[in-house]
Amino acid sequence: MPPGALRGRAPLLPSSGRALDVACGRGAVAVWLATRGLATDAVDVSAVGVAAGAELAREWGVDVGWSVHDLDTGLPPGCSGPYDVVVCQRFRDPALYPALVAALAPGGLLVITVLSEVGDSGGAFRAAPGELATAFAALEVLAHTERDGEASLVGRRPAR
Repeated sequence: MPPGALRGRAPLLPSSGRALDVACGRGAVAVWLATRGLATDAVDVSAVGVAAGAELAREWGVDVGWSVHDLDTGLPPGCSGPYDVVVCQRFRDPALYPALVAALAPGGLLVITVLSEVGDSGGAFRAAPGELATAFAALEVLAHTERDGEASLVGRRPAR
């Protein structure tokens, strides 16, 4: 079963190609993408999280390219794409949004989920209403929700 933001969206994902898990945490999404046949890279600021992801990948018998990197400085040089799938869950940095789009291959899929002010009390790390739709307007939006303190968007980069 797909984890987190990918639940219910597995049919949209390719079964081959390249994937990037941004702010991968303990690596569940990255490992799941690799089990689907995608050559997967994963990046997170936490060396402990990346080590846990690497152990999970070993348990599942898949290869993932792991990178410890502070995303506040952008994507690491080795994660520039093009990727057929880019996933970013629970990490919000509007300055990184253009790099997420740039990392997508033509026809590539972006799946992003962030904390949101919609249905919540707000705060410095929460997206304003409409933030994701505006930031990713160049993508073909396949799904977009904002509720209960969470915003998510699934978008496809135009094939041309």
